[in-house]
Amino acid sequence: MTAPPKNKSIIVGTAGHIDHGKSALVEALTGTHPDRLAEEKRRGITIDLGFAFLEEENLRFGFIDVPGHERFVSNMLAGAAGLDLVLLVIAADESIKPQTREHFEICRLLGVNRGVVALTKSDLVDADTTELARLEIEDYVRGTFLENAPIVAVSAKTGAGLADLKRELHSAATQSTGKDVARPFRLPIDRAFAIKGFGAVVTGTLISGNVGADDQVELAPSRQILRVRGVQSGGKSATRATAGQRTAVNLAGIEHTALKRGMALAAPNRFRATTRIDVRLQLLRSAAPLKHRARVHFHANTSQTIAEVHLYNARELKPGETALAHLRLTEEILLLPGDRFIIRQFSPVTTIGGGVILDAQARRPSAKDASRSKFLETIERGDRTEILLAMIDRSRTGITQTEIAARTGWIDKEIQSASQKLITTNRAKNVADPLLLISAALYEDTRKKILTRVEQFHRTNPLSPGITREDLRSVLGRLVRPETFRTALAELTAAKKIDVEGELIKPPGAAIKLDTDESATKSQIESAFAEAGLTVPAVKEVLAKVPIDAKRADQILHLLLRAKILLRISPELVFHRDALAHLKTRLATYKKEKGDRISVPAFKHLTGVTRKYAIPLLEFLDRERITRRAGDERVIL
Repeated sequence: MTAPPKNKSIIVGTAGHIDHGKSALVEALTGTHPDRLAEEKRRGITIDLGFAFLEEENLRFGFIDVPGHERFVSNMLAGAAGLDLVLLVIAADESIKPQTREHFEICRLLGVNRGVVALTKSDLVDADTTELARLEIEDYVRGTFLENAPIVAVSAKTGAGLADLKRELHSAATQSTGKDVARPFRLPIDRAFAIKGFGAVVTGTLISGNVGADDQVELAPSRQILRVRGVQSGGKSATRATAGQRTAVNLAGIEHTALKRGMALAAPNRFRATTRIDVRLQLLRSAAPLKHRARVHFHANTSQTIAEVHLYNARELKPGETALAHLRLTEEILLLPGDRFIIRQFSPVTTIGGGVILDAQARRPSAKDASRSKFLETIERGDRTEILLAMIDRSRTGITQTEIAARTGWIDKEIQSASQKLITTNRAKNVADPLLLISAALYEDTRKKILTRVEQFHRTNPLSPGITREDLRSVLGRLVRPETFRTALAELTAAKKIDVEGELIKPPGAAIKLDTDESATKSQIESAFAEAGLTVPAVKEVLAKVPIDAKRADQILHLLLRAKILLRISPELVFHRDALAHLKTRLATYKKEKGDRISVPAFKHLTGVTRKYAIPLLEFLDRERITRRAGDERVIL
């Protein structure tokens, strides 16, 4: 027998019909009776989840004792989340009963793939009855994950068979892969309560990662960040709890009344709760046909809600069939691809099927989305590189590392590895740091649109030095992220396919060429403002006198403004640069002769202008730091 890793943690769930001895068997194995409620002990049945622990030969077993009564199957489902092994409990004097079948189907649908069968109450029957029950069990589990699983006859009352049962559990545990400690922390909550002097405590099966005192955790779906005061694992205080362990977490900053089963704790800012999921759905052979848009009870991890089933490519799912489907949940739940779920008929409430989540951040179904089924089939195949490529191709604007992590549950190393394969094979483009991936086709399309728009602008605006960066960005539309635009622009510039001068972008080598009329107009406009000195005419008056159309005249005016031959000092006033330079010289002379202060009347007298020009000119000089306003005067600097 291969020795298990030191302190490997395994979660074992009991399953079986009411009164088949599940709780008594757990007590016989661990020394702890899992029933914790007074009503449970009074009635002699398990109503809610019970827990007990066993540590032997480097293995830590956490036993979850779940209710067998049909009225408490929803509690059983909360406990079945995160199981590594199932201990299927069948009484030798009654054999397989209705809840035996339902619990077993639930375990199968939830992907439990190892287990042991305990044939309890063997002290109440003779050898022939025990053997008959064994044969019936072997026939029932044939073709399932429990085919060839050990069937151990035991008696919790006499202790017979307990050593054999422990040995078989140990053997099954060593073959179980267990949970992944390397993945981000996630703990579905199955209980919440308060302890005097400590405050709020939640418990659950730690399905990935680890957690310890002073860690920051996020409560889903509220996204509230909380601090961990301390943790227990296996009923004992621990420095850290790791994946695969039954874990109790003492939380600061929240009342226990704000916590409930179905919520989850997770690594901060890593995941997002959801109300829409795409799944592979399997309907049990014993179920009635499931119609498109039927409402069902939905159970995943420790949560339960109502869901509407949208079948892809079908109007009805027949018993025993599987299909791709979209589920719209009435409440937000933290789910990830690979999580298992159960559906129960809306009324009467019975288990009818289950499956696996493929996309936990699914879009609303649309008849126009013809590629949805192909995308989900790609996810099912499980190749990370192909999944990531499919996600990128379906994204209209690209996908960030944060978004990839939230949708897939992958760790950063896995995201980087898949991304690098796509980038090096030119199937995707990274346009940001740390990561923003867009499809190669979308990136190339963006480059082509930039080139086309720059060339079109130059053709239709020959008197403009280029299109502004912001105008170019806006014509590309909202689907082009700023990061994509900047990266494409930089690459096109480096490849000398465009020229960028400040905020202006133009074709390489493009220059403004004026014809005879345009050259004459340029000279005419410049002369009009140069000859006017500081008493300039209105711009409209100057442009109305030129021999070309208004649009070209306005473009030539802007040429003079960009070249700083003319300067606009207010929306209405444009001056020639020589006139403003001469004004600065006159102010310098005034300062030498009469001091560094000048009033508005003195300025009007000095320049020979009216208040219409004087105030805008003084405000311009203030902006240029030639003067500084001091009350009703200006200080010449």
